[in-house]
Amino acid sequence: MKVIFVCLGNICRSPMAEAMFKQMVTEAGLSNQITVDSAGTSNIAEGSPADSRTKAILDQHNIQDDGMIARQLSLQDYYDADYIIAMDQMNVADAKAMAPAGLAKKVHGIYEATPGKADHYIVDPWITHKFQDTYNSLSEALTNWLKKFQNELNK
Repeated sequence: MKVIFVCLGNICRSPMAEAMFKQMVTEAGLSNQITVDSAGTSNIAEGSPADSRTKAILDQHNIQDDGMIARQLSLQDYYDADYIIAMDQMNVADAKAMAPAGLAKKVHGIYEATPGKADHYIVDPWITHKFQDTYNSLSEALTNWLKKFQNELNK
């Protein structure tokens, strides 16, 4: 199973989600079954490292960021991924609009797996400067995605 987390520039939310989810997948013993990546819907930050504030939050929680470099979501990603999970409404709309015919169904909102919160999203901390809030939101949402994927893999 391949999962790609998506935000606008791939320097704040999606790399944080990638790093956090990789650790969760490893701790769950699923590294050989779930591959995790991230990308942006735009190329605005392509080639840049994760935002220093994202790195600081990951460091506070002892989560490796593996020197991630921003990249734009590619057409190949739609064929390779099982799930493309986007952080906000604009990211969902953009990722669906970029999808090759028949593959937009792979795009999901970050809270879609969280009961009662499917319509919730994570605001860009590059704008709000609330990187800890982003971490807290991802902690909740990613836990539910992991449960969903564990159930799918056990079928």
